[in-house]
Amino acid sequence: MRQRKNGSSIKHPNLSDAEAKPQKKSPYSSKDVFLTCLGFRMLNALLIQTYFNPDEHWQALEVAHRIAFGYGHLTWEWEEGIRSYLHPIMFALFYKLLALLRLDTPCVMIKAPRLLQSIFSAVGDLYLYKLSFALFGDGVAKWALFSQLANWFMFFCFNRTFSNSLETTLTLVGLYYWPSVRSSLNKAPSGSRKWGLALAALACAIRPTSAVTWVYVGLLELYTTHDRLRFIFVELIPIGSVVLGITCFLDRLMYDSWVLVPLNFLKFNFLSSGGDYYGTHKWHWYFTQGFTVMVFTFLPFCVAGIIKSKYWKLSGLILWVLGLYSILGHKEFRFVLPVLPISLIFAGYSLAALEERGSRNGEKKRSSCICNKWRSRKQLAIFFLLASNIPMALYMSLIHQRGTEDAMNYLSKEAAKGKVKSIVFLMPCHATPYYSTLHNNLPMRFLDCAPSKGMPAESDRFMMDPVSFAVDFAKNWSRPSHIVLFDSEERHLKDFLVSHSFREVRRFFHAHFKVDRDLQASVVVYAMTDT
Repeated sequence: MRQRKNGSSIKHPNLSDAEAKPQKKSPYSSKDVFLTCLGFRMLNALLIQTYFNPDEHWQALEVAHRIAFGYGHLTWEWEEGIRSYLHPIMFALFYKLLALLRLDTPCVMIKAPRLLQSIFSAVGDLYLYKLSFALFGDGVAKWALFSQLANWFMFFCFNRTFSNSLETTLTLVGLYYWPSVRSSLNKAPSGSRKWGLALAALACAIRPTSAVTWVYVGLLELYTTHDRLRFIFVELIPIGSVVLGITCFLDRLMYDSWVLVPLNFLKFNFLSSGGDYYGTHKWHWYFTQGFTVMVFTFLPFCVAGIIKSKYWKLSGLILWVLGLYSILGHKEFRFVLPVLPISLIFAGYSLAALEERGSRNGEKKRSSCICNKWRSRKQLAIFFLLASNIPMALYMSLIHQRGTEDAMNYLSKEAAKGKVKSIVFLMPCHATPYYSTLHNNLPMRFLDCAPSKGMPAESDRFMMDPVSFAVDFAKNWSRPSHIVLFDSEERHLKDFLVSHSFREVRRFFHAHFKVDRDLQASVVVYAMTDT
């Protein structure tokens, strides 16, 4: 990134210092920051080769593939109308473009979606920098961006095609435009609140739980603004209605009936606790495990930044989001992804304070040993953060739980050569990508796990007794050309596979340690002996 000739850095040891003088221009242009972040995020996207959560594929790319190419699996959520097509439609248009250019090859179909997501992620990075600069000045903004790019979980998750990833970008952009988030002297540009409202409405349309964030910001706006009636009746209601109307119209076209997704989502996740079907955690999980793991070694710097800055508007937002999400039984890391960058802004504040302390000591011509002491502390902090986050980011992105993606990538290439006729997955449901990676309209079958009352789902029955389930399952199947399973179940099913004329053709490393179930060390692909 190059510096502007007419720009200068803003030192910011304390928030009060920044508020005491007018805001200066950033020494880096938005274009330079964006291109730097885009290059980093594209490399980041290419380095993600592991499986994290089924929703990355099954609630985004699988749906998009069905829209674009006419085949792909829709999970039960789409039958119940609790998902909006607004998010997957973007990837569907991208798939259509690839097909039009005849670029929808197995390799491109695997890599392209995350590369597209990297553009959205780079926009989020840019607005994190702009928001930090608007609040605290350049000294904090550059270290906030460093924290964002260096944090292991942002590297691991931000470029995945979750709706949460796009929600995070919209949150960062939206917060930049909300006047209530700014300090009294660094006001937002005139009319920016309308942009903030539009982005907030879009975030809620894509992911209704984003309302948790925007209710806080909206209440803050109501408290601080002098034109409350204008805010509610001229901006909030009209803009929200337009975005809701467009979303409902799109869902009407895709569902072929009128569906109010936010209402259905609210009923299932909040009123009936439907999400609890997929597991629950203790109320304090986000505070003691989930969010602390995401922040990781940046945690002490975040806490120090919150205390030193005394900028309670943003720190209050973090606490608000974590607190409300803690009420729900079903918890996941990605649910609170939108407030992770906000925490990293405070880490940037803390790092900037270390840098400022050293430079101020130098300016006052104190002994060089004092100046060197603060400089060495900053260098030690940077080394500590990079040494702890880089290995974690690379291990989780390149190694841990990569077997299911490798297996589907292999089957995609084999299917393109005509060597695969049909596939059965004898493993927990949604454990692999599906048609969006295979990109071939072959018969495939996985074990269902839709919420049901009474008897356990197929996936659960298989895990309880793999052999009995497989024997019963085989009575009614059209024998596939390939079977995919974890080595933990393969031990029980070897005799079954041999008796049905299957042989091992490939084995892919998956994980060194268990996550939710027994250790699933590898993914094994079996094929019929005459295939």
